[in-house]
Order: sequence, then C-alpha cells, then structure tokens
Amino acid sequence: MPEAATGPVGSGREPEEPTGDAWGVDSEYGRLEDVLLCPPDNFRWLPTSAISRATLESGARFEPETARAQHAELVSIYESAGVRVHLLEPDPALPYQVFARDSSAMTPGGAVITQLHQWWRRGEYAPVIHFYEENEIPIAGMITAAALEGGDVIIVEPGALLIGNGEERTEEPAAQQLADWMRAEGWEVRVEPIPGKFVHIDVLVSILAPKLAAVCVEAAPGGLIAWLRAKGFEILEVSVADAFALGVNAISLGDERVISTAASVRLNEALRARGLEVLDPDLSMFTAGGGGAHCLAQALQRRRAGG
Repeated sequence: MPEAATGPVGSGREPEEPTGDAWGVDSEYGRLEDVLLCPPDNFRWLPTSAISRATLESGARFEPETARAQHAELVSIYESAGVRVHLLEPDPALPYQVFARDSSAMTPGGAVITQLHQWWRRGEYAPVIHFYEENEIPIAGMITAAALEGGDVIIVEPGALLIGNGEERTEEPAAQQLADWMRAEGWEVRVEPIPGKFVHIDVLVSILAPKLAAVCVEAAPGGLIAWLRAKGFEILEVSVADAFALGVNAISLGDERVISTAASVRLNEALRARGLEVLDPDLSMFTAGGGGAHCLAQALQRRRAGG
C-alpha cells in the first residue's frame, strides 16, 4: 500500500502492513495497530463545551508550547507500543481538529465520515476524507441526516454499538442513520440520550478491556448501566467531578494496556489494581480544552476481537 505524506510515523514493534479489509475495528480493546492523530499546530481553547467554558472562565492560560510537548509525548507512547501513528494535515481554520476522534468513526467495514455540529469544526470533514482516500482506507459511509461526532460512537464489544445523543453535538436523526446502517449488518445498537454538558458519550463511558468499562455512574442513564451489566461488564465507577475533567476518557492499546492521563488518578489506580498496564501522560492542555486521550485518537486498525 502506498503511504501518504501524512503518515505513518510509528516505530517499535512493527505490525503487519494492513491490506484490503484489514482496516477497521470491531472493538475498543483489540490490539491497536494503527491510530490517527492530528498535530496541535492550530489548537487553542475555545468555548466549545461546558468543560472548556469552565476553563476559560477560570482564567487559566493556554500554553501552546506545553500542548505541543504533551502531544509529542503521546505520539511517543504510541510508537513505543508498536502502533503506527498516522497524522492528519493540520488546517489553520480548524483549531479543534486535534481531537481526531470526532471527524470520523471507524467500523469493521471502514470509516464513517461524520458531520460536526459547531461551525468552527464543520470543515474537519475535508482533511479526514483526504487522509482516508490518500491511504486507500475504505470509507463505509458519510453521515448526512444531521450532526454526529465520533466521540459519541463506542463499540462496546463485537456486534454491539453504543451511540450517544446529547443534541448539543450528536443529534437524533444522525444517530439513527448510523444505527440503521449497523443494524443492517446484524449489530445491536443502543442510542443513548446523555446530558449535553458532558459533550460526548466517551466522557461518560470508556471500554478499556473485554468486559471492563469505566463509567460515570452518577451521570450516566440507569438503563445504560443495566445494559452494560447485563452484558457481563465490570464497571469501574468514576465520579462526576473526575468525568468532567476527562477522567473516564481513556483508550485501550489492547493486550491489557491503557493510555489514560496523569490527572485520572483514581481510574488509573483501579486499572492497575486489576493488572492492567497504565500509561498516563500529562494531557492537561487538552483536557482543559474538553478532550482527553480517547478524544485525541481515532483507531484505524485493531486486531479483530470477534474472531
């Protein structure tokens, strides 16, 4: 497969080169082989959510050099874990493009191009489509019904998808559009209304290993908790205060390894107590802006968990 100028820059253990239908994911915890990030060249804090508005109102100062150093450390962690890192081309008009999770959602059959809600993010469709086309990664669909953002799409396990619907970002018609596509493939899909102040469902829920989820139980709807428990999930409870600071928003590397953040002390302790390896860089410039480790990355290829 020819490489685009935007990636890959990974090192360490070399995964096999993906070909054909190798691109895609069927879980949040299969071994991560390829990941999509975006350099923070144009990132700055904007009042995009209750989280970032609270930061701006606090008088905290954005430090671009610190943000670049923190993002470079994150890239290094992926590389050291043997993950190929691919980079979007930063666009000066897109300050929140660094949160590469949102402009697409990866499925077993390829990427779904999303439609972002806020005007300062709508243009993110262009560089992400260019990236997928340049790298010959299948595009399985494009959301057209309304707004849907990648942070609201979680593969709970092979065959089961969770879509958050807070209306401030993802809207019901678009959630149902993706749900219909996945149901046609035989998947169970749960569209879950969430409190808008939590932005995306990955601020409330993360799947970090088979049958292991971190959840802000106080804020997540009770039906969602019951649904996860009925599937046999152990739930690591995260407080509202920690969730609002992106304390749930971690990403699995597979093989019982998780990237979290240094500030997510209680979640990190709970994961380590269960034998998982936790990599916890300082991502404070990004969490203050409304996104954590999960928000910063889109998985492009994972080892299939569903056989």
